[in-house]
Parts: sequence; structure tokens; C-alpha cells
Amino acid sequence: MTDGRVSTALPGRGRRMLADRRWLYVLPLLALAIPFFVNDYIQYIVNLTLIYILVGVGFNVLIGNLGQLAFANAAFFGLGAYTTGILMYHLNLPFWLALLPGGIVAAIAGAIISLPALRGIRLFYLAIVTLAFGELLRWTYIHVESLTLGSMGLHVPRPSVFGYDLTSEAGKFVVFLVVVVVALQATANLLRSRVGRAFMAIKNNEHAAASVGVPTSLYFVLAFAWSGLVVGLGGGLYAAHVRLVAPEAFNLMALIMHFAIVMVGGLGNLAGGVIGAIIVTGTPELVRAWPGMLELFLAIPIIVILMFLPKGLVSLLCRPLPMLQESYHRP
Repeated sequence: MTDGRVSTALPGRGRRMLADRRWLYVLPLLALAIPFFVNDYIQYIVNLTLIYILVGVGFNVLIGNLGQLAFANAAFFGLGAYTTGILMYHLNLPFWLALLPGGIVAAIAGAIISLPALRGIRLFYLAIVTLAFGELLRWTYIHVESLTLGSMGLHVPRPSVFGYDLTSEAGKFVVFLVVVVVALQATANLLRSRVGRAFMAIKNNEHAAASVGVPTSLYFVLAFAWSGLVVGLGGGLYAAHVRLVAPEAFNLMALIMHFAIVMVGGLGNLAGGVIGAIIVTGTPELVRAWPGMLELFLAIPIIVILMFLPKGLVSLLCRPLPMLQESYHRP
């Protein structure tokens, strides 16, 4: 209170949090100009990058923030894609009504797959269990032909939003960008709350967190469910984007790609998920002129980053751009 008036200035922590989140607003506004400068093919790749941003962010919640070696990401991605595609194909639901159920089904699957973790299964054992869950779902996609149309894949109708058909890549870009920004902001709010601090406490020392009253079982379920929700939304966007949902899109190679996004961008960092998605999605286009070199161009950066930049490429940007440094774990 100064001069008899109550100051409306934000406290230091509040100003810092707003500053930390500026990139969540500035980059999408700048991105709106992209359709004016690129052709349809480049715009298609940009839209695919937005999808994999959700994949990277959701996956990062589990392995970067909670610190669990869980490989159910391809399963969540496939559930979101197939649920959205099935609702659009069999029930003729518009895309905007079919997208959220895809995320919710993946979130429920995340809560279910967290049950082994509640039984004390950790590290490589948890990795094997979650990997097996993904393979079980892929088997289901192939054999439940009445819903998924089997190995031939499900042809998704043209997406529409409030009666407006998304016939152009630019139109899909605007819708996808809105979904990504909302998901990123919601994830940022979650991780910078007491929930995010609980995730970090469990990651650092689960037993110590439990000893001070943190309900670790509840946060395990929440982390898996939130990861499933975000990645499932990405799967729903994928179904609307490529318009063909087939089992081979959710195999082990897809999981390796998701893992590369997180490791290249940076563990436990929202901006890292964005950076990793841009690099891993864009690399195949840069090396398209050299057939058979994609694996090499992906493998070498991953090895180098694991050896010399364990916090990912985002660690190189945190010093010149402090807003990219996550602060949810700070007191």
C-alpha cells in the first residue's frame, strides 16, 4: 500500500511466471503468418509438427517430469487416432465433436496402465509392461475389423469444425494451432502447480515424497492419465490430418520417434517438446534427397545429445532465453 492506495502490481513470483510463459503466446502469434509464405506441402509438414508437439509434451510428463520409464506413448497416440477416426467414420460425428473423446479414451487407458506402477513395478519392468500394452492394442487394431477395418486402415472423412470443412492445409493449421496452444497452456498450469512439484518430488525421491505426505499413487494415476489425454489429442489431430489410420503407424518405430522428440528437445521442459518435435519431424524432409540415410541422421544427433547435452537442445537456449527455463519445481 502506497499513498493510501493498494498496489495492483503483481508480486515478484507472479511477474516471473508471466515472463516464463511469454513464449506460449508469442510463438503462436508469429506462427499465424506461416501459411502466407509456404506452399501446401510445407504447410502439411508444419501441421504434422504441431501434432508431434502434443506427442512430445505428453510423453515428457511421464519420463521427464514424473521420471518413469513408461513406453505407452504409441498406445495413447493410436487410441486417440482410432477413437476419433471411428467416431467420424461410423457415427458421422464432426471432427470437433470426435476429437475430445479420443483424448479422454487415451486418458482412461493411461489411468489403467498406471496400475502396474502402483504395484511397485518400475524401471525396465514398467517399460516392458507398457510396451506390451501398446503391442496388444496394435493387435486389436488389426483383428477388430468391424471397427478398425483391420490392416487396410480406417479412411477418415474430411474433418469439419462447426460446419466448415477443413479442405486446405492452412485451415487445418489454424485449428491445430488452437488445440496445441490450449493443451500447452493447460499442461504448463498443471506442472507449475503443486501437482508439478509433486511430480518432481516423486522423480527425485519417491520414498522421501511419500514420507512427507505426498499421495504418490494419486499422482502416478494423474500423470499417466494427463499424458494419455495430451497424446490422445495429438492422435485425434493425426487422424484428421492424414485421414488414414492404420496399425503400422503406431508400431515400435513410432515409439522410437516419440522418444527421440523428448531426448533431442529436452527432458522435463515444455519448450523442449516443441523443439524436439520441430527437429525430428523436419529431419526426414531435409534428408529426403539421400534415401536410406534417415536413420543415420536421427541416430547420430541422439547419441551426441545423450553424451554431451543430457538436458537436450533446450539447455543451449535457456541462458540467452531464460523464459524457456522451467520454474515449476522452484520454491
